[in-house]
Amino acid sequence: MVRINKIICEYITKEWLTPWLDSNKSQRSFADHHNIEESTVRKIKSSKEYRIPVESLYKICDSRNISLSDFFKLIEK
Repeated sequence: MVRINKIICEYITKEWLTPWLDSNKSQRSFADHHNIEESTVRKIKSSKEYRIPVESLYKICDSRNISLSDFFKLIEK
């Protein structure tokens, strides 16, 4: 069974959040820049499987100028 929530959160963490944090920016600034709550960022990067709401995923993608359909194409790779 495909664990799509895990795949989504791992992609966001690996490709977007970790580089953000590695550039000496905060988790809070990531949340602010992507129009989500900091608690959502913590849940995304958590080792527990988080069922990210579509609204949160949309906000993250929108702030990165990427459509939801393009995001799903990225995680298919």
